[in-house]
Amino acid sequence: MPFVAKRVFDWEPVEITEAWGMKTLRLGMAYSLCNSLQCRACGALFLDIRFSDAEMARLYSGYRDADYTALRERFEPGYTTFNDALAERATYLPQIEAMIGLHLGGPPHVLDWGGDKGLNTPFRDNAASLSVHDISGLTLADGVAAVDRKGMAEARYDLVVCSNVLEHVPAPAILLDDIVAVMSSETLLYLEVPRESYMIQNDGVENLAVGKKYWHEHINFFTEMSIRILTNRQGLVIVHFEILETEIYGRTGQLFCVICRKA
Repeated sequence: MPFVAKRVFDWEPVEITEAWGMKTLRLGMAYSLCNSLQCRACGALFLDIRFSDAEMARLYSGYRDADYTALRERFEPGYTTFNDALAERATYLPQIEAMIGLHLGGPPHVLDWGGDKGLNTPFRDNAASLSVHDISGLTLADGVAAVDRKGMAEARYDLVVCSNVLEHVPAPAILLDDIVAVMSSETLLYLEVPRESYMIQNDGVENLAVGKKYWHEHINFFTEMSIRILTNRQGLVIVHFEILETEIYGRTGQLFCVICRKA
């Protein structure tokens, strides 16, 4: 999509007009091209472009701050209104806390990997401690501490949260390897990714890549099988798997909610 192309690569859409004097090109808007790919084994659908660390930093540093929001509003009029709604804590989080709480013994020491400001970190009000590891560099919510890789390696966590992150990253398996490295045998890992509406609407379609024409910030669309294979390959055992249908900032959607432990 134009916003991502501009933010990551500094590519602008261009209009081909008669002034170009082209003999064979059709007039109209030209946008950056990409391809959709699908795994034949697990059904996961994904963008062929895999962003580098530098490209990810350009996309997510200052995530949803004033500059980010202004640029996205230019390409996607009305985004600012939606972004304002994201300043409130998500209403479905009590359901997530109840789900995870069945597997916890008491107030947890929580690490939220990719947790932005910590606004939507589970157990924010009753955690023993709450740390966030994130590339955005934004000011964290009250009571939330930033932690780097050295700090994570030296800490002990009862719960690691990776919520709505795996759909954004170029290498989900590598990210899970990094997370597993900071887990003990007693640590719970809570994974949450959207069950994308495109996947729901085309459930049962053999080749989903044909109909997927554009990509935005979510560059990985998961299936239940893909999540089960991914977690198993990275040395995790699923102790709870649930598809939660809920309203997320005014939009009805579905979430894959997964609780794991190290094998």
